[in-house]
Order: sequence, then C-alpha cells, then structure tokens
Amino acid sequence: MIRRLLQGLLVLGAVWTSVTTAAPADNHITVAAAADLHQALDDVVAAYRHDHPDSRIDVVYGSSGNLLTQIEQGAPFELFFSADSGYPQQLVDHGKAGGTPVPYALGHLVMWSASIDMKGVQVADLAQPKFGRIAIANPQHAPYGKRAEQALRAAGIWDQVQSRLVFGDNISQTAQFAQSGNAQVGLVAESLVVNSTVKGSFVPVPPSLYEPLKQSFVLTQRGKDNALAQDFASYVQGAQGKAILSRYGFNLPDDTAH
Repeated sequence: MIRRLLQGLLVLGAVWTSVTTAAPADNHITVAAAADLHQALDDVVAAYRHDHPDSRIDVVYGSSGNLLTQIEQGAPFELFFSADSGYPQQLVDHGKAGGTPVPYALGHLVMWSASIDMKGVQVADLAQPKFGRIAIANPQHAPYGKRAEQALRAAGIWDQVQSRLVFGDNISQTAQFAQSGNAQVGLVAESLVVNSTVKGSFVPVPPSLYEPLKQSFVLTQRGKDNALAQDFASYVQGAQGKAILSRYGFNLPDDTAH
C-alpha cells in the first residue's frame, strides 16, 4: 500500500513538473522581428535587459512575410515587429493579434557595395554590366525585396537586370551576399549598413521610387496578457528605444525629416 502511494506521488510529481516547465514564464518572451532590425533591436534588447536583468527576451529574425506565416500557424511569439505595416494588420484581420498595430519606424532602402564606390551612382546605372550581380531580398515575402523590385522597375531597368539578380531569403541575408562578394551590389536596409564595420559604401535609393517602408509591431494573442511583452513594447516606443532606432537610420513615426 505504501509502495503504491509513493509511486502515485512520484507520477503526480512528474506530471506537475512537466506542466510547470511547459508553462510560459512571466519573465521570458520570444519576439519575431524583421531582419532589418537585427542590429538595432539587439541593442534595444541589451539596453532593456540592463535595466531589467531578470528578464529574458529572445528574438527570431526573418522576412516579415515568413514570420507572419509562422505566427498564423501557431509559432510561440509574443510580439511581432514587421518591416511592412500590412503584415501586423493581417494578424488583426485573421484574429491572431492581441491588440492593434503600432507604428514604430520608417525604413530606408540603399544601394551598398563592398567593392565599388557607390558615390553618385543612380539606380538606373545598375543596368551597366560593370555592376555585376545585384542582391535583393525575395519580393514574395520580404518588404525590402518588394521595394527593391519597385525601384528597379521605376528606374526602367528591371528587365535588363533580372538575369543578374541574386535573391536573399530576407534582407539580412541579402546584405551578407553583398558583403561577401556573392553579389557586387545589394539593395539593402540602411539600418544594416549605416553603422557597419565592414568596408564598403552606399547611397540612398530615392524614396520616390518605392512605397514607404512603414513599419509597425503588434502583440500576438499569446502576448496580449504578458506583462513583459507589454512593457518591452512600451520601451521600444520610449525615449531610449527611439534613440537607438534613430542611430540605425530609422525615421520615427512622428519624424518626417531625414
């Protein structure tokens, strides 16, 4: 009888341990973030954790479209930072969001090269063979890739450069292609190169050639009642968060000058 009782207590203990281990901790969140935020958001997280050392914030970076699909399929993210405000709105429309989208930045597209001096180069100049392979993010699911295609089409050279295009899965991989020499020029996020220690040069792509990269974030259904997710979201919108984003070339929603 005693042996059975002890065995039963052990089983209950094991079940309780598995349940408590599986339950999400109040001091831990996982954030889905557009790849253009890789450096900037890493700095924001580091600054936040300096003030909240008991908090754990893991960030998964990728293309906004792919991250949206993952969240809709049940991926365990509490926050979604997108490079295109349309994707968080889709979460709302599909009943997968825990709030309304909040604008946090305006992104910028640039032409970057590790081997070519880009000073004075215009988008239309990329039609010249001397610019070699051109890296852009996949327009199907990466907002910066969609804007790169728009810019190349607006400049009238899309058909001429198509055979020389190299596609990155997201804008971070696209920048790596350009930095490694797999492409001679990359149409990438300014935020990934403005503070880069890698030797190279870049010039802005005129904003008139592509739709604005209005970026927003949203709490997911999983994160709507999570205090850490809510507090970190507020931090990104606060003075320290905005200052860090600004250092990486992001316009702020209430800042039209750049």
